[in-house]
Amino acid sequence: MNSESANELTPQQQQQLLQVARESIEYGLGHPHAMPIDADAYDEQLLQQGGSFVTLDKKGALRGCIGTLQPYQPLVIDVEEHARAAAFSDPRFPPVGADELADIVISVSVLGNPDVIDFSDEEDLISQLRPLQDGLILEDGGARGTFLPAVWESLPEPRQFLQQLKRKAGLPLDYWSDSLKISRYTTQSFSEKV
Repeated sequence: MNSESANELTPQQQQQLLQVARESIEYGLGHPHAMPIDADAYDEQLLQQGGSFVTLDKKGALRGCIGTLQPYQPLVIDVEEHARAAAFSDPRFPPVGADELADIVISVSVLGNPDVIDFSDEEDLISQLRPLQDGLILEDGGARGTFLPAVWESLPEPRQFLQQLKRKAGLPLDYWSDSLKISRYTTQSFSEKV
């Protein structure tokens, strides 16, 4: 993360969030409600409002990913909620089963605050993109989509990255409008050890 992001989390805080995410999924296998969080067990930084995405991978393939772009609750609760949602409520996948848990690797991305990018046209926008660093939010009318910075690993070319973000938002690849709004954010991302 850089200065545009929230304060850097320590390795111990990262491990705590990964543990919360895994425990949330395990808890969700047997309970219809969210796992209770004991606020006294976490330091002040994890109790600050924070936005996160939790991604589940199974044998190298996406198995779920849910998150929020705007912080609205304590970070530790945000991670718990999104881990549960990624496992059981991602509409792209069936709910995670107990037999899959050992094969799932959890990643957490803590988002920095988004900044609107000023640009004159698509070429100007593309020239300002920072591969492997920027997460992007695209908004226009009712269309909205985001890609985390990790998506650059599979879409390393800025023009292609932008086109696929348009597609994710439900827009044509060649879509352009003067009302298009693009914001960038950075993340601090960390994963369980495989």
